[in-house]
Amino acid sequence: MGKPTGPTNPITKNIVNILIKASKDNKVNIWKDIAERLNKSSRIRPVVNIAKIEKYTNKGDYVIVPGKLLAVGTLTKEVTISAWNASESAIKKINDAKSTYITLQEMIKQNPKGKNIKILA
Repeated sequence: MGKPTGPTNPITKNIVNILIKASKDNKVNIWKDIAERLNKSSRIRPVVNIAKIEKYTNKGDYVIVPGKLLAVGTLTKEVTISAWNASESAIKKINDAKSTYITLQEMIKQNPKGKNIKILA
């Protein structure tokens, strides 16, 4: 086995750095947790379906998926969702449910203290 090096994708590296800075600036550990999850190999990042978001969230929740978001299932609740990566059909289902899909950077701006955020992995 080779030495783990973390992500090689420059976009991922940039997001990890933004999350670590947000953690330090806002003195909250949730952004550091997300950064650590994204800093792992892409093969072990979680794949989450819309059905899981429907099952484990309430209306008005903030949800972060530190991996890939897929469109299996239906969403009926109005939630704000951010994921490292999402399929086009998942984003369409989110919009159809009157929920919101935003980037991780937008999530940090909207909720810098990380209140009421659920991490689904």
